[in-house]
Amino acid sequence: MFDALWVNLHAATMKQGEGFGIIENAAIGITDGRIVFIGREADLRGQPSDLSDYVYDGEGKWATPGLIDCHTHLAYAGSRAHEFEARLTGKSYEEITREGGGIAATVRAVRETPEDEIYELTLNRLRPLAEEGVTTIEIKSGYGLDTENEAKLLRVATRIRDDLGYRVQRTFLGAHALPPEFKDRADDYIDMICAEMLPRLAEDGLVDAVDAFCEHIAFSTGQVQRVFDKARELNLPVKLHAEQLSNRHGARLAAQYQALSADHLEYIDEAGVKAMAEAQMAAVLLPGAFYFLRETQLPPVDLFRRHKVPMAIATDHNPGTSPCLSLLLMLNMACTLFRLTPEEALAGITRNAAAALGMEKDIGTLAPRMTADIALWDITHPRDLCYTFGHNPCTGLIRGGEYHSFY
Repeated sequence: MFDALWVNLHAATMKQGEGFGIIENAAIGITDGRIVFIGREADLRGQPSDLSDYVYDGEGKWATPGLIDCHTHLAYAGSRAHEFEARLTGKSYEEITREGGGIAATVRAVRETPEDEIYELTLNRLRPLAEEGVTTIEIKSGYGLDTENEAKLLRVATRIRDDLGYRVQRTFLGAHALPPEFKDRADDYIDMICAEMLPRLAEDGLVDAVDAFCEHIAFSTGQVQRVFDKARELNLPVKLHAEQLSNRHGARLAAQYQALSADHLEYIDEAGVKAMAEAQMAAVLLPGAFYFLRETQLPPVDLFRRHKVPMAIATDHNPGTSPCLSLLLMLNMACTLFRLTPEEALAGITRNAAAALGMEKDIGTLAPRMTADIALWDITHPRDLCYTFGHNPCTGLIRGGEYHSFY
């Protein structure tokens, strides 16, 4: 007996080496929140009504793994629409940052906004993602830049997880930018992260992973290395914003720490790609930021293919460079801007996104023993999710075996 049995479906399992992993006329049996059967309905050992008290008719819809947004900055306050307007008059992201805009502007807003208000803002941003089939999300801090306000953002991420029963990876991004009180004292700020901020937040149980921004407008490889050493001491996995605006060899540094992922990567070289491959890291591509900043340097997709580095896709939702709340739009952008195939793009928000969070043994594919996180779609083929944009065909979610309809 299954706790629940879904029939009259088509499934795209997204298992490695099987393309979309299509099973037509499929059935999915769920017990204790996990998939225990997935295959052709004709292969069920008995009539559906004899196998479960709860039999759901999929009405010919498609099932995919629940989508995974593996790189977001969802918890923050304030708007930076004025910076968008400034860039259209000719100012660069670097110029806006140096004038006190950019990340610093959001830091001011976060410090001035109560936690409950940031929670509601974050919850409102999560809703459209969930309605597009997202069942797992990463939420970074990085807009507090002091112990109290970084804790505030990580508590918001924790509340989203606990209040909604949502799968959330909470990532500490204290090394995101230099706070105003540490102007021209980057090394002192890194000292404070390592000696005070990260140990306290980890002790409070607020951190699942550690990230940093390695760039000429942010932190050097040496400074990032100190943060990663502290993360390793605390048994926390790491990831890195790397090679977005220039090649600082951050990905190679991250590989030395067996990082989960390096993200952005427009300027990575082949040596960096090889290092990622050897470390079995994921490359997280962020077409929303590429588009919004009107970048021209494409990430080296052919190098990732050649060296078999798994490519994940994410929204990079943030107020300054990717204010996007549609992971489905990122699918289309990944195909049109970066020339990924539909199969590669869909793997990028399922199987490979799970790898970027270190969760590939639990989510990201439809297979026995995996958590029953499943998105249901009114489409004719999985490629449709990449082809159509401006339309949401998701009809419901199964999260941990529990069905949520959007009708």
